[in-house]
Formats: sequence, C-alpha cells, structure tokens
Amino acid sequence: MLRLILLQYFDVTDEEILYIVTDRPDPRCVAGTKPTNTSMTKESIKVVTDRRDQYRRQVRLKRERTWLQCECLRSLTQLREAFADRAGALLSERFSVSADQLEALRASARTVLPRPAIRLLDERWTADEVTAEDYQRQRLSIEFQTQLRMAEKYRKRLGLAERERENAISAPLQDHEIAHVWGIPAGSLAARKVKYLSQYLQSLQATLPTGAAATATAPLDLWKETFSVLAAQSITRSLSSYDGLEKTESALIDKLTAMVWGSLPEEIEVKFWTSLVFGASSNAMHSEITRSLFGLQRLITIFNDMDRSPEAVDEELLKRAAPIPKLEEGALEAPVEPPAKELSEMQTQILNNMRGEDASGKSSDKW
Repeated sequence: MLRLILLQYFDVTDEEILYIVTDRPDPRCVAGTKPTNTSMTKESIKVVTDRRDQYRRQVRLKRERTWLQCECLRSLTQLREAFADRAGALLSERFSVSADQLEALRASARTVLPRPAIRLLDERWTADEVTAEDYQRQRLSIEFQTQLRMAEKYRKRLGLAERERENAISAPLQDHEIAHVWGIPAGSLAARKVKYLSQYLQSLQATLPTGAAATATAPLDLWKETFSVLAAQSITRSLSSYDGLEKTESALIDKLTAMVWGSLPEEIEVKFWTSLVFGASSNAMHSEITRSLFGLQRLITIFNDMDRSPEAVDEELLKRAAPIPKLEEGALEAPVEPPAKELSEMQTQILNNMRGEDASGKSSDKW
C-alpha cells in the first residue's frame, strides 16, 4: 500500500504484484457466479503490471517535466539578465550613455513596444535622418529594454512553475488510481490506507530522538517531511522521441536556439512556450499518454552547449544593433524574385492528409 501511494519514488516489485493479484476479489464472485478456477492467470498478472506501469510513468514524467520547466526558466532568466547587463555596459562604454539615461530606459522597459520602435528607426535610417552611430545606440537601447522585459516575464513564469513543481512532488497516488491498480473496493482501500499510514507514522515517530521532539517549536508533519526527503533524490531522465512539434525537428531546434539567444519575437515566443510546455500545438503527434518532454530536453542541451562568455554576448548584441547596409549610388539592385505561389484549398487538404492530420488541423490517430 505504501509503495503504491509513493509510486512516484518507489517501485512495486513483481512479488508484490503477485500478492495484489491473489488478494484482489474475484470479479466472478462479485457478479454472483461461483468461480471454477481460483488460481492466478497470466492475464490477471499482466493487467496489474500494465496499470502499475501506466501510473508510474505518468507521475514520474510529471515530476521530470516540472523539473525541466523550472531549470529552463531559471536559465532563460539568467541569460536575459546577462544580455541586459552587457547591453547596458556597451551603451555606457561605447556610446557614452549616462547612468541616469540607463535608469530611465530601465524604468520604461515594461511599456515600450519594440517592433514599432525598430520599424520607425529603420525608416529614419533609410531616409538618412540618423547616423550609423546613433542608429546603433538607439537600436541597442531597444534591445536593452527588450531583454529586461523578457527577464521579468521569465521570473514570473518561474514562480508559477515552482509552485506547480511543489504540488507535483508532494502529490501521492490518488485513491481511485490505487483502487484501479489493486482492484479492491473503496471501503477496503480506505481501511487499509489508514492502517498502514498510521503504522508508518508511528514507527517513524519512534525512531526520532526524544530531544529533537522536545526542542522543536512546532510539531513536525512527518508525512510532509517524507515527501520533502524523497523529492531531494535525483531525477531519472526519460528517453523522449520527436513528436512532430514545429513539423520538422530542424525547425524545432532552430526555434529553440533563437529562444535561447533571445532573438525570437515576443508574440511568437508566447505561443511557442505554451506548445513546448503544455503540448498545446496541433502540429504535434500526441502518441504519449502524457506531455512530451522532447522539446524541454533539447532546450537544456542547447543551454549546455552555448557560449555564454561576455565576448560572445557582446558580439551577438552588436550584430543585432548593426544598421542595414545601404546600396551605393549607381549600384544595380538585385532582381526581384517572383512571389511564392499560395496553395489552394485542395492542395492544402492533400498535404494535411499526407501528414496524417484532418481538415481541422488536429493530429489524426488513424496512423
């Protein structure tokens, strides 16, 4: 019973599965029919084993997902703060921006809209209204405010993710799930649960030193402390396969890389993070019974492989702030490519059928 309650951290052994199979009531007796053979069968053992594996995978993947989510958001917050610090240092060192001006930019970072500001700056650059140095200074100021705003957004997401993780690691297996695995009625389940939980807590209380209980200002919640100790164990990383997010794996990696470097537009980043964490994209083939961890695992890998040195960050920021090169007078413009032909409704329907999706864009389960 205790192993089933704490299935997130412990395994139910094969011997215990055999005990469950022999202990559960025979459904033929419940239906009013006298059983002719009371020995256990391979089918009954397989049923209990499959249910144990199903719930064990669900709870452990949820624990791993919340951990990955917190780690990714923590790294993204640190990166955005590092980019903002380097942008502020470049503004003060190369473009002689005062500390008061930097503080004003920091205070107005939450309300500034980057896309209209960049579009207006590009128009002024094309019309020769600003110099190259002024363009870089203003463009770097916009990037400074963008990185500050994204860092604040990631900090808020991290707070929500940590609360979700606390709920996930302290959640025992529910009564209806235990009853589903064991195959016993709710009355018998409640009686056994109370019996074995009380025995566990009494034995745990007996092993505690008497001096610690006397000096404690408040009585310990031994059941809560049990989950706290178990949650400190290392998490076993699962193997996840590509599930079709962003349609191709290379496109997913490119988008994850842009998200790490902070070059992904904010309006795209919100939707992409939602599909990455909550599996809310219709492009994904949801073959798993729970959310896929492939994207989060690849995001952690990109964090570990990227160059976070100040020189690399400065190079990336200066590349973004560089003005668009202008054509010299008398130079011939490149020939304009013909616009891409849009697909008709019939062609779009054919492509959706080949990808295994229905007309509504949702993943089809017929494959």
